[in-house]
Amino acid sequence: MRVYILSVEFAAVAVVVATGWLAPVTSQHWIWFGVLVLASTVHLEAARGMERLREIAAEGTPYNHLQTVWFFAAILLLPPPLMCALFIVSYTYNWFRVYRRRAVVHRKIFSGATVVLACAAAYAVLAAVYPAHTEPFATALDSPKGLAAVVAAGALYRLVNYGLVVFVIVATNPDRPPRMALGHASDQLMIAGAIGLGGGIAVMVAAHPWWTPLLVVTVFALHTGLLMPQFRDASRTDAKTGLFESVFWCKLVSDEMDRARRLDGKLGVLLLDLDHFKRVNDRYGHLAGDAVLRAVADAIKHSVRGHDMVGRYGGEEFSVVLPGLGAQDVRVTAERIRAAVATLKVSTTDLDGVERVVGGLTASVGAAVFPDHGEDRTTLLLAADAALYEAKDAGRDRTRVSRGATAPNVVPLPKQSSVPQQGSVRHFPSARLPQD
Repeated sequence: MRVYILSVEFAAVAVVVATGWLAPVTSQHWIWFGVLVLASTVHLEAARGMERLREIAAEGTPYNHLQTVWFFAAILLLPPPLMCALFIVSYTYNWFRVYRRRAVVHRKIFSGATVVLACAAAYAVLAAVYPAHTEPFATALDSPKGLAAVVAAGALYRLVNYGLVVFVIVATNPDRPPRMALGHASDQLMIAGAIGLGGGIAVMVAAHPWWTPLLVVTVFALHTGLLMPQFRDASRTDAKTGLFESVFWCKLVSDEMDRARRLDGKLGVLLLDLDHFKRVNDRYGHLAGDAVLRAVADAIKHSVRGHDMVGRYGGEEFSVVLPGLGAQDVRVTAERIRAAVATLKVSTTDLDGVERVVGGLTASVGAAVFPDHGEDRTTLLLAADAALYEAKDAGRDRTRVSRGATAPNVVPLPKQSSVPQQGSVRHFPSARLPQD
């Protein structure tokens, strides 16, 4: 990998040296260079806090930033020497304002080298389409031929940059599935949009440079709008398991109940609790416990339909929304999940650093169906919770479906001094506290 990384970096240096004489640098080029440097700096400064969070969150996947807008505009406006100078200025500013004390230097140098090679490849495509064109390419894109040239250049730009980075991630993380190194599919659309916007900015700057301040504001607004879904998804997702977190999952229950009510349909809810999970933490450690939780989450997701919604209800408890299913189908699904959990073998490391395989897991499942067992979210979840505790009282490792909606009773704690003073008091439909 060292040879590969150094080869990419030397190739980038060779490209910079070899292309320095391809086109003369005029005073107009210097003006455009200054405009792009200023625009990219203002854009980065405005989005600095956001980019710090994204850069950290992108660990293990390609980090896609919208400086591509200005890089691709540079391909269409500047000769190679100034184009490379823009990359150096941008990455240097990035280092001191965003990445410093957070990133590894050689990673950023390699990333910059891949951008140089990607831009050189895109420039070569445009130079091949317009071999005799001495002015900036942005002034020649006035026909279908120009559109095709920009699309081809943009595609090659992305292929080179993305391919070189993904190869490193896959090769240096052999224990992870290669598909994880590809990142989110939406990233491809984001970069495609950045390339298209960069092309439009280049044409506009060449023809109407006074529009540049408005374009900077437009890019920042789109940047914020494109990234908000990522932060929204992060706020809705449990960090340990990748499932929906409990508050958002409960909102999904309400939404699906409203939909079922409008369509006169049914809705199943499952609450699942891992039996004696504390023993896993006590014997192997909490990191091993987290690995088990992730494995159980994957097993549940693979045991339900694609549109069923799985959440982490809290601790070792999981929850599932099953739109359109009645009591019998809900029971079948619950049994399928329980069987999947029972077959799990989770490889992990114990407190002494020894590799262990955690198996023999079991789960108790409680189920309830709308509207049979409750016509509002609270009543439905109470019914499923009561069924879960019924399954645990019956010996664990089994499924129970609620026997019907009942009005929940507040169960008073006895006054004996033996009752623990910490913890929370639940409301149960049954007349007694469950033994757990």
